[in-house]
Amino acid sequence: MSTVSQRATLDDLYRTEGKAELIGGRIVEYMATGIRPNEVAANIYVSLRAFVAKRKRGKAFTDNMGFAVPEMPSGRESFSPDASYYDGPLPSDLMRFVNGPPTFAAEVRSESDYTAAAESAIIAKREEYFAAGTTIVWDVDPIAATITAYKKTDPDHPAVFRRGQIADAEPAVPGWRIAVDEVFA
Repeated sequence: MSTVSQRATLDDLYRTEGKAELIGGRIVEYMATGIRPNEVAANIYVSLRAFVAKRKRGKAFTDNMGFAVPEMPSGRESFSPDASYYDGPLPSDLMRFVNGPPTFAAEVRSESDYTAAAESAIIAKREEYFAAGTTIVWDVDPIAATITAYKKTDPDHPAVFRRGQIADAEPAVPGWRIAVDEVFA
């Protein structure tokens, strides 16, 4: 006798412990990250949070914030970036996910993100972010100490920020700047 598996829903995702995303009707769980990637993501969030507090517009979010999106052709229904900024309407129930994609998403590479298969997955996820409506996606590499900023309007020509430079997420987070040295401090 065969069993029919039920598609997971956003409600199932809410009940999942740890970092996970809803893709193709399945809950895809992610490993906990190491010290370095976590510190790098935290540095981005802290800078964004300070900027938002001054500007009084938008929201900065840490790792594991859920963004619910209409089901995409890939089956994806959510994102959970390592750090993010959102400038849109919040749900009436602040215990729930944001309805819509992040305006800006930072994805910080973990130890397992340096294989050919991982690189393909990173590219596919970045394309999904853009299809959902995210304006800027950062691919943050703690080993190379680089930030590669991809724009939805020109994804084939990213800006690469290195130590000694100042990174931005224009036009997603207008006016926000962070020293690359601060990100990798």
